[in-house]
Amino acid sequence: MRRPCAVVIAGPGTNRDPDTEAALELAGSEPRTCLVGDLTADPALLSSATIAVVAGGFSYGDALGAGRLLALDLEIALGEHLAVFVERGGLLLGICNGFQVLTRAGLLPGSLTHNDGGHFICDWVELAPTTNSVSIWTAGITDVIHAPIAHGEGRWVHPDPQAIAAGGQVALRYHGCNPNGSVDDVAGVCDATGRVLGLMPHPENHIVDRQHPNAGRIEPMTHLGLRLFQNAVEYARG
Repeated sequence: MRRPCAVVIAGPGTNRDPDTEAALELAGSEPRTCLVGDLTADPALLSSATIAVVAGGFSYGDALGAGRLLALDLEIALGEHLAVFVERGGLLLGICNGFQVLTRAGLLPGSLTHNDGGHFICDWVELAPTTNSVSIWTAGITDVIHAPIAHGEGRWVHPDPQAIAAGGQVALRYHGCNPNGSVDDVAGVCDATGRVLGLMPHPENHIVDRQHPNAGRIEPMTHLGLRLFQNAVEYARG
């Protein structure tokens, strides 16, 4: 069976690129990690892929605002290439810091600001897929997804969240507990095409049962974050 090509976009300080590569490979794609500079020097690395993921972590040490400098890198060096990538049907995902990057680069609606409590949060959360979402990444998923979070600026805000929801662009909401005060409990949003998705939690860190803190006491297989990556690979295979 064909394994679609995937690119994990990493920048200075991002630290979840190996996890993201592992998730993409387990889902059935052929991933490789590229620094922004690599893609700038050879944009063909991006154009040859069907899936791209902006990895999470602490780009530039989260200095000067989470995701700001990496977003500037992407906008200046790769903005046009990313737009073309999406226009030709490519799938793009931004996780945590990567979500912040995609909102700052104008590829996703809204913005991310400091958590309501003003503190960094590291915990596990539950994510409920929305029934009317146009997102390809969450299509067909009805079970609550369990994933860890690790962020200080994860509160999603937007002046008209009802319009975003009505357009099917809210892909995931926090279930049971909203850890950061995101408007309308939003944990992940997509663009109008459904091919671009951003979320604060880390689905790449729950791709096998044993990663769950309650492994052996629940049935985590139904709650794996891996399913988002599997959806992307299935779509990419056509």
